[in-house]
Amino acid sequence: MSNLTDMEIFARVVGAGSMSAAGREMDLSPAVVSKRIRRLEDKLGTRLLQRTTRQIAMTEAGQGFYERVIAILASVEEAEEFVTQGSAQARGTLKVAASTSFGRLHIAPHLGKFLATNPDMNVSLDLSDDFVDIVGEGYDLAIRIAELSDSSLVARRLAPVHRVLVASPDYLARHGMPRSIPDLMENHVTLAALNQDPWKLVGPHGLEAVKTNAPIRTNSSEVVRECLLAGMGVALRSSWDIGPELREGKLRLVLPEYRASKDVGLYAVYPSRQFLPAKVRVFIDFLASLYGSSPYWDARLDLWLAPPRRAKAS
Repeated sequence: MSNLTDMEIFARVVGAGSMSAAGREMDLSPAVVSKRIRRLEDKLGTRLLQRTTRQIAMTEAGQGFYERVIAILASVEEAEEFVTQGSAQARGTLKVAASTSFGRLHIAPHLGKFLATNPDMNVSLDLSDDFVDIVGEGYDLAIRIAELSDSSLVARRLAPVHRVLVASPDYLARHGMPRSIPDLMENHVTLAALNQDPWKLVGPHGLEAVKTNAPIRTNSSEVVRECLLAGMGVALRSSWDIGPELREGKLRLVLPEYRASKDVGLYAVYPSRQFLPAKVRVFIDFLASLYGSSPYWDARLDLWLAPPRRAKAS
């Protein structure tokens, strides 16, 4: 079991970002953690971590070893759960990554219900608009809004995502309603975060790319949202984000025959493992039942979210 413990220490060091932080998590001194890492490296005959006075970084060998170690540790945890409490019992800390806006609006409000039915679990929810490395940063899973193609990860679709063009009534009163994609690009302010430019829209003539143009540049989707509501331009937003404002008339659809690709969806993404830990499985099942194919945030938006019309063949 000493080898397995050394692997766990190594995984904790990588996840925590330092030996001292990993030591605090495991109630071990930094000296003991360092000694166990050196012992593991001596046994393997290769360096796993590059150490400096301020941080650590994995070597190429360390990265490959880490990806396999976390799979081993997950399998051990799954085996223990099966024997001691049954495969359906979930326990331990679940580390989840999600986008800032979606996590705040549609994950955080439901965690109380989830934890009430899973009292042996804790949830560590990290919110960021950056695209995190699930394996490298030690996450159990990530909730992503994307068109996924990474075959090294397993993804389960949780809900559809409808993204539409919207603007405030105040903006439209001052600038008029865009009549076409060229009109939109030439005569209107188009608001987008840096990672959302250009827009890829599906409309009557198929897929079109729209290069955005605004006097504000930001990496924050929430900044874009606030600028949109302040009447500063047109934005491409998800219904989960601006559904209430559409229903209340604070925003209006623009060019309703255009929207983002239907291949973009809400996914639970996790490392490819033979045995999925119970804590991951129950959380994914919880979100899937909470959202579903007709998520609650799309309620009463059926008319506005009708499929885009395609051009008639001539």
